[in-house]
Amino acid sequence: MIGSDKVHKILYGGDYNPEQWPEEVWAEDMRLFALAGVDTVTLNVFSWASLQRSDTVFDFEKLDRIMEYVKENGLNVCMATSTAAHPAWMARKYPDILRTDLTGIKRQFGARHNSCPNSPTYRKFSVKLAKAIAERYKDYDNIVAWHVSNEYGGACYCENCAAAFRRWLMRRYGTIEEVNRVWNTSFWGHTFYDFEEIVPPDLRSEAFVYDFDGSIRTNFQGISLDYMRFQSDSMLECFVLEKKALKKITPDIPVTTNLMGWYKGLDYFKWAQEMDFVSWDNYPECDSSPAYPAGFHDVCRGMKDGMPFALMEQSPSVSNWHPYAKLKRPGVMRLWSYQAIAHGADTVQFFQMRRSQGACEKYHSALIDHVGSEHTRVFNEMAELGAELKKIGAATLGTRTHSKVAIVFDWENWWALEMSAGPSVRIDYLKEVETYYSALFRQNISVDFIRTDSRFLAYDLVIAPLLYMNKEGYDDKVRAYVQNGGTYLATYLNGYVDENDRVLLGGYPGRQKDIFGIRVEESDALPPDESNRFIYKGTQYPAEILCDLIHLSGAEEISTYESDFYAGSPVLTKNRYGDGVAYYVGTHSSEEFYATFLRDICETLFIDPVLNAPLDVEVRCRENEENRFIFILNHKDTATEVRMKREGTDILTDRNYQAGDFVKLERKGVAVIRLK
Repeated sequence: MIGSDKVHKILYGGDYNPEQWPEEVWAEDMRLFALAGVDTVTLNVFSWASLQRSDTVFDFEKLDRIMEYVKENGLNVCMATSTAAHPAWMARKYPDILRTDLTGIKRQFGARHNSCPNSPTYRKFSVKLAKAIAERYKDYDNIVAWHVSNEYGGACYCENCAAAFRRWLMRRYGTIEEVNRVWNTSFWGHTFYDFEEIVPPDLRSEAFVYDFDGSIRTNFQGISLDYMRFQSDSMLECFVLEKKALKKITPDIPVTTNLMGWYKGLDYFKWAQEMDFVSWDNYPECDSSPAYPAGFHDVCRGMKDGMPFALMEQSPSVSNWHPYAKLKRPGVMRLWSYQAIAHGADTVQFFQMRRSQGACEKYHSALIDHVGSEHTRVFNEMAELGAELKKIGAATLGTRTHSKVAIVFDWENWWALEMSAGPSVRIDYLKEVETYYSALFRQNISVDFIRTDSRFLAYDLVIAPLLYMNKEGYDDKVRAYVQNGGTYLATYLNGYVDENDRVLLGGYPGRQKDIFGIRVEESDALPPDESNRFIYKGTQYPAEILCDLIHLSGAEEISTYESDFYAGSPVLTKNRYGDGVAYYVGTHSSEEFYATFLRDICETLFIDPVLNAPLDVEVRCRENEENRFIFILNHKDTATEVRMKREGTDILTDRNYQAGDFVKLERKGVAVIRLK
C-alpha cells in the first residue's frame, strides 16, 4: 500500500510550489488547504536550480522552512527529487548534459525533459541531489513517498547515447554477426562490420518524414525498434539510480515516478517492475469518452498485478495545454476522481494547489485560483470532495478488482507495429485496443490489462488486439491456455513477426496457425472511403482498414465477406482447440459489432456485469476479505437510476438499500455502496 502504515485514508492534495511565492502567502495556503480537506502535498518537483548552485554547493534553506511549515500544519509529503530539469549553470559548464533531437541538432538550455539520459554529468549530479535530499529529510515522519524526477519522456540522439546504444547492443546480442542477423542488414547493403559503425536512427540516418501524412518513419524497423527499447531502458536506469540512492538511506519509504497515460515512448510495464507503486497523471480532454481514462487506470492496476495505484495528477478544471481549455462542468472533477478510485486508485491528487503567476502553466487550473480565496466554484467542489474522502477514511484502501477478462497490451508490439512499412497508414494499435476495451467498458465488464508474460489461466477470456509481434514462447503460452479451456481472441495482423520485427515464415498468423485453425493468405488494405461488409446474427456490419483473406484449416466460419473478389471467404472464425476456443476477427468493424460480438462471447462464458445499468452509467467493484464496494458513476448529463441486486449502504450518504431498490443518481452523480 502507498505510504504503508503512514496512510490511513485516500491521500488528497497535489503539487504545491511554495517556492514560487512570498512566505506571507504560505499561511493563507495552509488555511485554504484545511478548508478543502487537503492532507498531502507533492513538493520540490522543479527546484534543482534553487537547491544546487554549483558543483558542490547545496542550499536547502528555503526547502527546510517549507518542510517545517507543512509538517507543523499536519500535511503528508510526497517528496520529489527535482531532477526533471537541470540548472542553467550545469548546462553551460557541462554541455554533454544537453539532449540532441531527432534532427541531429543539439539543444540549448530550456524547457524540461532537457537532460540526456546517458550523460555522465546528469547521472552523477541527479543521484548526488537525490542522496542529499534523502539525507537531509530522512527523519521527517510525514514523507509518505519519494517522487523521482517528473513525467519521464522524450528521446536523445547525442554521442553519449550513440556510445551507450552500442554497449546496449553488445549486451543484448553479443556479436556484430547477431546484430546483422536480427536487423536483416543484408537488405540495402546495410551490413555492419564493427559496433562502432552503428549510429542512432535519427533524421540523418534511418528516420525520414513520410510524405503522405508528415509522420516520422524508419527505413530499418529492427534498428529503430531497438533504439526505442534502448531509450526506454536508459531513462529507467536513471530512475533506478536515484531510487537506489533513496532506498539506501530511507528503505521504508516507497519510491515512484509519475507516468503519462498512454505514452508511447516508454515501456511502462517494464518500468513498473522497478517502481514500489505505480502512479500516473490523468489529463483527458473534456469531450473524451469515459473509457479513455478508465482504460489507463486499468493498465496501471495491471502493471503491479492488481495492486492499487496512485492518481498523482489531474486538473481541478482546465488543462491549459489542451487545444481548447474547456472548463470541467460541475460534478465532473468529482466524478472522474471517483472513477480513478473505482478502478484501483488509493490517492486523489491534483496539479496544482495554487495557480502559477507566470510561464506556460499560469492558466492551468488549481485549488487556489488567481483570485486567491475560497470563493470559487472549483474550490468549493474540491472542498466537498475532500470532506467525502475524509468520511470514507481507510475503507477502500488496498481493496482489489477481480476480472474474468484480460486484454494483452505490449509496448514493444506497439512500436514495431506502427514502425512497419505497410500494410496501411490507418493501422492504430491504441485505437484498436480501445475499441475492444470500450465495448466491454460500456457493458460494465471488468477488464485487466496484462503483459505477454502474465498468467493467462486466471482469466476466462483473453483478448489480444493487433498483437503483431509473437515473442519467443508466446505461442506456446497461448496454446497451453486454450488447450486447458481458455477462450482467446485475436485480430488481423496477429503473430506476423518475432521480437526483432522479422517475419515468421510459413504463412500468417505465424506460429499460431494451429491454434486458430486458419491460414491468412493476403490482406486487403482499404482507404478511408472504402469498406467491405459482413453479416453477424442477421445484422450487416462494415469491414474496414484491413480485410484478411482467410483459408480454413480446422476452424469454422462465423461470418463471411459480402463483396469484392473475396466475397464468401471467412472474416470471423472460431476454432475448438483442446478444451478451449480461439476466435479470429479478420478485420476492423464498428462499435455496434464489437458490443454484440463480445457480449455473446461473455454470455457463453457466464461473464456478467456487476450490475445492469443504463448506457453511460459505469459500475465497478473493489473488494477485500471483509468488504465489497460497488461504485456507480453516472457519466450522463441527466439523472438516472440503477437497481440493486443485494443489500448495501452508500458510504457517501449513509443511505441503506435493499435488493431491488433503485439507486438514484443526479447528472454526473456518484454512489459508493458497501454490500452487506
